[in-house]
Amino acid sequence: MTDDYGRVDFGAFLAPWHRADSDANFAIHQDLELVEHLDRLGFAEFWLGEHHSGGVEIVASPEMFMAAAAQRTQRIKLGLGVVSLPYHHPFLVADRLVLLDHLSRGRMIFGAGPGQLADDAKMMGIDPIDSRRKMEESFDVIHRLLNGETVTQKTDWFTCQDAYLHVAPYSNIQKAVTATVSPTGPKLAGKYGSGILSLAATNPVGVEKLAEHWKIAEDIAAENGQTVNRADWRLSGIMHVAETEEQARADVRHGLLYLMNYLSNVTPGFAAAPDVDSLIDGINDAGLAVIGTPEMAVAQIRRLQEKSGGFGKFLVLHGEWASTTAARHSFELIAQQVVPHFNGDLGPRMRGYDQTMNSNRSAADVTQAAQEEAQKRFDAERAVRSN
Repeated sequence: MTDDYGRVDFGAFLAPWHRADSDANFAIHQDLELVEHLDRLGFAEFWLGEHHSGGVEIVASPEMFMAAAAQRTQRIKLGLGVVSLPYHHPFLVADRLVLLDHLSRGRMIFGAGPGQLADDAKMMGIDPIDSRRKMEESFDVIHRLLNGETVTQKTDWFTCQDAYLHVAPYSNIQKAVTATVSPTGPKLAGKYGSGILSLAATNPVGVEKLAEHWKIAEDIAAENGQTVNRADWRLSGIMHVAETEEQARADVRHGLLYLMNYLSNVTPGFAAAPDVDSLIDGINDAGLAVIGTPEMAVAQIRRLQEKSGGFGKFLVLHGEWASTTAARHSFELIAQQVVPHFNGDLGPRMRGYDQTMNSNRSAADVTQAAQEEAQKRFDAERAVRSN
C-alpha cells in the first residue's frame, strides 16, 4: 500500500548535459542506450530537452530524438522536455506532435516551455523578456489545434489562417508545462487542465513554491471549468546513488563539478563551487541534490511530498555526472531500492515477510508434520504390500 500522499512513479529528465570535451555523437547514442536501459528497468517516463547553444546541452530537437527512442523501446513514456515554443510556429509544433504521437503509438508527452538559454534566443533575434508571453500564446493555439479546432489568430510573431490538423492525433496527447519559480507554469496548467513539470522542485527557493504553485493551478482550473490532477504533477531533482555515500561521491568526480559550474552560468539557483567535495556538501545540505545512498533518496522524496502535499512522478535530473557504468547502476539501485517505497509494492511484501518471521516457525512446523505424516502413510502402505 502507498502512504497518504499516493503513488509516485519514477522517470528521468535529461537536458541532456554532457561534458563539452566529449564526443557529441558518442554522447547522443549514449542517451539513446540509457532510455533503452530505463525501459527495461520499468521506469515510467524519459524526458529530453531542446537547446541550441552552450556546447553542453546537445539535442536540438527532442521530437527527432524521441522518434528514434520510440523505435528502441516498448513501454516507457517519452516526454518532450521541453519544446521551446517561442522558437517555432505553433502550427508546425502541433503537426509534429501528431506525427510523433503516431510513431510512438501514444507514448509521447508534450512538454512546453519558454526556452532557457539566452544565447538560443539571441541567435534567433528573440527577446527573452517576451518568451513567457509568447509561450502562452503558442500553447493556446497548439491546445486548440490538438482538440480539433480550426484556428485563425494573428500576433506580432505568428499568423494562423483557418489552420487545422489534417491528421488526427493517435491518442489523447498528454500535455505538461514547465514551472520553476514564477507562476506562469501553474497558471497555464490550470487554464488548460494540463500537467505541471516542476524543474526547480529541489531548488531551495523552488521547493518553498510547490504548495503555492499547486494552489494556483487548482484555483485557475476551477475558474476555467478544468481540473488538475496531482498524478500529472512531475517534480525533478538531481539524484545519483550507490551502495555507500563514499562510492556515490567518488562516482560523480567524473563530471559533476564541470557541469554544475556550467549550470551556474545559465540557471538560477546553481552556484559555482571551488571543488567537488564542497559542491557535494553544499547541494546535499541544501536539498538541491542527493549524492549518496538509496536511503537518502527515499528521504528526499518524502521531504518533497511533505512540501508539495503530494505529486505523481519524480524525474531524476540526469547528466554526465558519473561514468556510463556508474550512472546505469544508480538507476538500477533507484528501481530496486527507492521505487518500492512509493509504488505500493513494499507494503504487501513486508506484511507477508513480517507475518512469516513472527509466526514462531509455525509454517515450518506444519510442513515438517505433514512430511512426517506422509512418511508414516508410505511406510504403512509398503508394510501391507509386503505382507
